[in-house]
Amino acid sequence: MIATLPVARLFRTREPGSDRVAFIELFFDLVFVFAVTQLAHHFIEHVTPSGAIETFVMLVAVWWLWIYTTWVTNWMNPERGPVRWMLILIMLVGLVLSTAIPEAFADRGLQFALAYVVIQVGRSAYVAVCYRRVGSSAASMNLVRITIWFCFSAPLWIAGAVVGGTPQLVLWSLALGIELLGPTVLYRVPFLKKAALEHFDVAGAHMAERAGLFMILALGESIIVTGTLFSRAEITTSSVLALLAAFTSTILFWLLYFSHGAEHGSRFIQRAEQTGRIARLTYTYLHMLLVGGVVLLAVGDDLVLAHPDDPLDAATLAIIVAAPALYLLGNLLFKRSIGRPWLRSHLVGMAALTAMWIAAPAIPGLTPLALSWIVTGIVALVVVIDEYVWPLDEDDTDDDTEAEDSPASLAAE
Repeated sequence: MIATLPVARLFRTREPGSDRVAFIELFFDLVFVFAVTQLAHHFIEHVTPSGAIETFVMLVAVWWLWIYTTWVTNWMNPERGPVRWMLILIMLVGLVLSTAIPEAFADRGLQFALAYVVIQVGRSAYVAVCYRRVGSSAASMNLVRITIWFCFSAPLWIAGAVVGGTPQLVLWSLALGIELLGPTVLYRVPFLKKAALEHFDVAGAHMAERAGLFMILALGESIIVTGTLFSRAEITTSSVLALLAAFTSTILFWLLYFSHGAEHGSRFIQRAEQTGRIARLTYTYLHMLLVGGVVLLAVGDDLVLAHPDDPLDAATLAIIVAAPALYLLGNLLFKRSIGRPWLRSHLVGMAALTAMWIAAPAIPGLTPLALSWIVTGIVALVVVIDEYVWPLDEDDTDDDTEAEDSPASLAAE
C-alpha cells in the first residue's frame, strides 16, 4: 500500500486546516470508550483496595494507548489509506484488549498484555519506518527510541500475565512506571544521541480538540452506565433522585472542563513556540486525572443507584467523594498548566470535599443518595464561583506567554 502512495503524503503538512480531526479518529475512539466502560464495570464488581489498584493500572494503560496514538495522528494524516488501516488494526487489537479487561487479573491477563504490547510496539515501529522513508532521520530516531522503551517494558507485561496474582500487579505497575518515565527523559537510550524536544512538537489545535472529544465521550460513557442501571431498576422516588443526581454531576463535570478550560487550552498551545512541552505535560499526563475522575463518577453513580437508601459504607463514601475531588484536582492542574492562576474555587471545592469525607461517618442516617446530593452541591458551588463570584476574564490570562515561560514549560524542565 505504501509503495503506491508517496510516503511523504502520509504526514500532515501543517498548512491551515490540515490539523482538523478526521472522522476515522472519532470512529477509533469508540473502542476506547468501550474500554472505559469495561473499566467502570470492573471496579463496580471489585470495590476493594486491590480492585481499585487493578482498575487504576488498566486505566493508565488504556489512556497510554490512546494518547500515544493521538500523538501519531497529530503527525500523520489519518485520511491517507495506510494510516487509516493502521488505526483500524489498532481498533481491532484494542477491542481484543477491551474484552479482556473484566478478567485481566484472572484468566485473560495474557490476552490483555499481548494486545497492549502489539499496539504500542507495532505502531511506534511503523511510524519510525515511515519517517525514515521520507528522510526525516531525527524524527525516525525519536520513534526508534520510543519503540525501544516499549520493547523494554514488554517482558514485564508478558511475565506479569503469566505468573498472575500479586506479582502480576507489581510487574504491570513497574512496566507502566517505566513507560510513564519515558516522555519525561525524552526516551533516552544508551549509545544513542539525545533527542531534541522540538522534534516532538505537535499541531496544538488538533491535540486540544482530541483531548476535549475524548472527555466528551468519557462523560457520555458515565451517562450510559447510569442509564443502563436505571433502566433495570425499580422506579422509586429514591431511584429517580439518584438518576437526577448522576445526570447533574455529569453536567457539572462538563462545565468545569469546557466552560473555562478546553478552549483556553487550545488557544494557549496554538500560540506556544514549543508545543511539545505543553502537549507532554498538559494533554499526556494531567488528563489522566480527569479521565480517572470520570470513571470514578460512573462507579459512584452506579453504587448510589443500586443502594440509594442503604447505610453508607466506607468504600461508597470514598468513591462518591473521590470522584469530584480527583476531577477538581485534574482541572486545577490542567488550567494552571495553560497559564491560568491557581483557581481558588477549585481549592475551596477540594477542601469542602475533604471535610465532607472526614465528617460523613459522624452524620447519623447519612445515605449514599443524600451524600451524592451533598457532593453534587459542592461541585455546583465551584461552578457558580467560577462563573459569578471569582470569574477570570480572558484578558487576565497569559495567552500571549511564550511556551518557555509557561507553567507547563517550567514543570517540564
